[in-house]
Amino acid sequence: MSMTPEQARWFADTFDKLVQSVGQAVLGKNEIVRLVLTAMMAPGHVLLEDAPGTGKTSLARSIAATVQGTSTRIQFTPDLLPSDVTGVMIYDQNTKSFEFHKGPVFANVVLADEINRASPKTQSAMLEVMEEGRVTVDGVTHEVGNPFMVIATQNPIEQAGTYRLPEAQLDRFLMKTSIGYPDHASSVQILQGSALRDRSRQLSPRISLQAVNDMTQLASTVHVDPAVLEYVSRLMEETRLAPEVRV
Repeated sequence: MSMTPEQARWFADTFDKLVQSVGQAVLGKNEIVRLVLTAMMAPGHVLLEDAPGTGKTSLARSIAATVQGTSTRIQFTPDLLPSDVTGVMIYDQNTKSFEFHKGPVFANVVLADEINRASPKTQSAMLEVMEEGRVTVDGVTHEVGNPFMVIATQNPIEQAGTYRLPEAQLDRFLMKTSIGYPDHASSVQILQGSALRDRSRQLSPRISLQAVNDMTQLASTVHVDPAVLEYVSRLMEETRLAPEVRV
């Protein structure tokens, strides 16, 4: 079933409203906001390779606030354990039974800050949740919910003490991009509003989580002409044969 003209107009109008809303907190970066929101609707995850202080945390919080969702931030370090990400079973003295305490991965938008600083074991735990959309602890499966998007970051400047993400694991991300530093006008605007430590707190929800899921479903019904599919297929085949491309 393909998308109707009315549904297409609703999708486009709603998407523009989301971009404008997030743009109130992430100044001068509407193109990046569009890319990240596109990943959410796809659905998929984003890898940002940026220096500190470019607004990665604000971006994640702003998107969550705009869609009436939850957001968490995980600071990846060498001593971070998989259970610190996914959650752990804890014994409850009152009920005399083990109960699952959810980790920070249970949110609609998860910022995985400096993911390449964690050990490969912890990276794998995070990337598995990204692929499967669920966590299994002691044989019990827990769904992380929908929508679910991970915005992971890497610092391109400091590489000491990091664990490079393998090529196969990079495939978990729909796109890799960079926010970059703000332009002159945006920098002045940020300085003028320096009292606002977190602009995302000023945002009000524009749509519900259910509306995001509806948009995701609509995106999957977009008609693709067979000629486009043929072109994409040939492009992939030629890429695999090209000696300049490793994977």
